[in-house]
Amino acid sequence: MNPLSLVLHPAVVCAALLCCSNLFMTFAWYGHLKLLENRAWWVAALISWGVALFEYLLQVPANRIGYTQLSLAQLKIMQEVITLTVFVPFAMFFMGAHLKLDYLWAGFCMMGAVYFIFRG
Repeated sequence: MNPLSLVLHPAVVCAALLCCSNLFMTFAWYGHLKLLENRAWWVAALISWGVALFEYLLQVPANRIGYTQLSLAQLKIMQEVITLTVFVPFAMFFMGAHLKLDYLWAGFCMMGAVYFIFRG
């Protein structure tokens, strides 16, 4: 098998785009809590919508590409796993949250969801 075909497989492209879109989404949803805490809520909302535009510019093509090989449920579980994978480092390194065992347990639950959705 050609290694390039594996890298360009629709599921891999989908996952890469969803990772990037999730960075924007996480900042749009939570970044304002730290960066815009002294601004009015509607200012934070407008700025967050601007950031979320970039999330959608990556998320929509990601799902369209992924849907050529994955079911809707598989796309959703992939998104949730990516969300947790992006959120935990964001919470720790950007927001200053402490690593908790709950993140590990949530990860185990997500692994179970992946198993059930992706099994034969």
